[in-house]
Amino acid sequence: MYKIVQWFIKITGYIPSLFYFKKKIYYENRKKQGRRIKGGAIVISNHTSIYDFALYMFTFPLNNLRPLTGEALYQKNKVFSWFLNALGAIKVERADYDFSFMSKAKRYIEKGQKILIFPEGRLPKEGEGFLEFKPSFVYMALETKAPIIPLYTNGSYKKKERARVIVGEPLYLHELYDNSKSEKENIDLLSNHARNYIIRLGMKLDEKREEEK
Repeated sequence: MYKIVQWFIKITGYIPSLFYFKKKIYYENRKKQGRRIKGGAIVISNHTSIYDFALYMFTFPLNNLRPLTGEALYQKNKVFSWFLNALGAIKVERADYDFSFMSKAKRYIEKGQKILIFPEGRLPKEGEGFLEFKPSFVYMALETKAPIIPLYTNGSYKKKERARVIVGEPLYLHELYDNSKSEKENIDLLSNHARNYIIRLGMKLDEKREEEK
């Protein structure tokens, strides 16, 4: 169901997206990771707007992404809740500390599907800057051994501005696991490693923009 819905949106929304997002995509190393993701994977990114998911749908036109979505969006109305389910979203009950979403995501990854996670957990408020990462994506990556595809977007969705995305190289967190450290230490270190990687992607995106001037 979700694949049909996403493909319908991509086909009917392709031309409008060109005018709305005016997206430009950069790569850290296109040979290692381009716009097609093979096999099960976890896509992570900074979070700038509710439009981020739509941007990434068109960034990876040949792949369908299942986004982790907070319960607040499901509470808007029944129609929007139905639409989220039709898109393949995975509901996260943050207020109830319900972690069943992780087992669902793990099953989907093992089936070769792609999960989209914004590890900051919510949109930053004005002046907050880059938030700390929630570690759920680390647990998923360690259990499935799936690659993490890091992204960074400038989140520019205003008129006459371009939405820019940089695609990083795949991260295999299980290869960085240090058995001499405790699980908590590893989770913290790996979460910070991915967060710092995305911050560096943001710096590279700024550099690429400067080169174009």
